[in-house]
Amino acid sequence: MQQQPKLTSEEINQQLEHERLTSLINSMVDAVIAVDSRMRVIVYNGAALNIFDVNTIEIGTPLETIFQPIDDNDKPADIISMVRSAAKPVTDRDLRLRYGDDSAINLYISIAPVRLSFGEQGQSGFVILLRDITREKSQEQERDEFIGVVSHELRTPIAIAEGNIGNALYIIDNAEDIAAIKKALKEAHSQILFLADMINDLATLSRAERGMLQVEIEPINVTDLVNELASNYSEQARLKGLELKTTIDPHLELLYSSKLYVREVLQNFITNALKYTDRGSVTIEATASPVGVRFAVIDSGIGISKADQKRVYDKFFRSEDFRTRKANGTGLGLYVTMKIARLIHAELSLESALDSGSTFTVFVPSLENATDTTQVPSSKQTDKTDA
Repeated sequence: MQQQPKLTSEEINQQLEHERLTSLINSMVDAVIAVDSRMRVIVYNGAALNIFDVNTIEIGTPLETIFQPIDDNDKPADIISMVRSAAKPVTDRDLRLRYGDDSAINLYISIAPVRLSFGEQGQSGFVILLRDITREKSQEQERDEFIGVVSHELRTPIAIAEGNIGNALYIIDNAEDIAAIKKALKEAHSQILFLADMINDLATLSRAERGMLQVEIEPINVTDLVNELASNYSEQARLKGLELKTTIDPHLELLYSSKLYVREVLQNFITNALKYTDRGSVTIEATASPVGVRFAVIDSGIGISKADQKRVYDKFFRSEDFRTRKANGTGLGLYVTMKIARLIHAELSLESALDSGSTFTVFVPSLENATDTTQVPSSKQTDKTDA
């Protein structure tokens, strides 16, 4: 039997070092890949296989054959130049990796020059650490968009309210034109109400996304609820010259659900209908079903394009239609509506055409046999349905 040649102490140290390195990087959650000075792979971990969506990486494979990131403009990034120029540790958060099915992820990339083997004459190379930050980048974009939208939307009503109150004070000091004072205060009051609605939407949204909303099931007299809503919004409709109508099924029975959330969903539909309807009517309908109630809010307003209908429940979405942009709004109302509807297991639908009005429908199931309090689904549960 042939005897294996005895390893030198330097070779033993190199082997131990390699084993320690391999053990270390395989314990890491982030993808790690080490390349030599010729940009060929010499070490990688299991997380790297997940990032690159491959079953194995052959040692000695050129880096550019497995790693071809793209920039924000979908142009190929020169990863080899990035690595070679890393005289000291550098990081990047602006590159993406696209897969064969055309999906893509955002990457955090850290590149560090290292000595890859034992001893002063050891081979030099680079260690590249990769992390999928798609969700993090999405949250950053949402946060930036949120700050931009809210700051813009807050600025206008505050400026209008401040201006009108200032005018009222000036008129009081310099004249006795009661009509002008009333007009200024009325406009200021309407802007403050808009701010209050916005703050309510933001508070509800915050609680929904943190999983803190709860459903308290109670018997709802649907006829009374619809008539109450019609009464609450009749003056607003009258001021716009609109007819606010109700169509109530005489066979309605008690609906077991959250009166608070059913009302809020319908209120959001009604306020939108009144906001985007300049002539004609808005109708609130309630129709009995064996397992619940189907509500509909029908308007003769500007309508919604097919493309926009797919996005009306998206957070911060507002149509580019100039008629929509004339009215104040944050793009949060229908997103909050969608969150609340899920909470009470309701189903939303929309029928609309440009210049032909819209019909927003919500079917609310009766939860008579459900528990008294139902917790909103966690973000992990709602992520799939949001997509």
